[in-house]
Amino acid sequence: MATQVSRRQAWVIAARPQTLPAAAAPVIVGVGLALDAGVFTPLPALAALIGAALIQIGTNFANDYYDAIQGADTDDREGFTRVVASGLIDPDEVKRAMWLTFAAAIVVGTYLVAVGGVPILVIGLASVAAGIAYTGGPYPLGYHGLGDVFVFVFFGVIAVTGTYYVQAAALTGGLLPLAPPPGTLTFAAFIASLPVAALSTNILVVNNVRDREEDARTGKRTLAVRFGYRFSRAQYAVLLGLAYAVPFWFVATGHGLAVLLPLATLPLAVGVARTVLTETAGEALNPALESTGKLLAAYAVTFAVGLGI
Repeated sequence: MATQVSRRQAWVIAARPQTLPAAAAPVIVGVGLALDAGVFTPLPALAALIGAALIQIGTNFANDYYDAIQGADTDDREGFTRVVASGLIDPDEVKRAMWLTFAAAIVVGTYLVAVGGVPILVIGLASVAAGIAYTGGPYPLGYHGLGDVFVFVFFGVIAVTGTYYVQAAALTGGLLPLAPPPGTLTFAAFIASLPVAALSTNILVVNNVRDREEDARTGKRTLAVRFGYRFSRAQYAVLLGLAYAVPFWFVATGHGLAVLLPLATLPLAVGVARTVLTETAGEALNPALESTGKLLAAYAVTFAVGLGI
């Protein structure tokens, strides 16, 4: 396989561009929230998008490297190609790319720290550390059933509220605030983050259902391994329900009916859920994994539009 894939193609595979909707979705929703509140600020929003993409790619490099080093990626894996395990790229090169990508995220983050101050510094460093600790370090989160919590918190709640925060904080005019300025952290931002958190986590749920048998053999104790297919399918359904309940909260608190636009994505959600709730094979779940990513992107765009108009 290594002779059939160019070096450039191998690096694209390692970066996993198909995961970038998970990085863009929270920023999109954060921008919609900012438009709704009248605090939209383009430069912080763009910096948040670039930083989120770099953290996502760095996390992908980390996963590829550490899963191969720890023996979690074997020839039986049904998912997408892993460049280290398949011999496409030397492990040390992927590890170096991981550190360089996270370093680039930190460089972008210096501007966000200037705008958002100490809270953004803490969040940024924690996000980078969590991206590495997901599959690396002495206690890999993904190997102990904590990957779902990591994704829900960092790629959902923190990413959405953080995007809203840096835009609102930029309008206060102060540099390097030690604490969040008044009005920059809102309950509405937290509620709006929940659909992104839920659907981002569902991407991982599909991945873990697909890989359950191999993960069990290699000692990767995901929630699917710990509690079985039934639990993971129920988890997927509950998180899906949470995502579609949130727009009604916004209607109940005074927003217009446009905030219900995400309901237009329900047919896609139902189709993907039907597959996840009945299939375990990679040939069925790989398309479901991609479709869950598309669902997240479509939901984020429609939700942001509904909030912003």
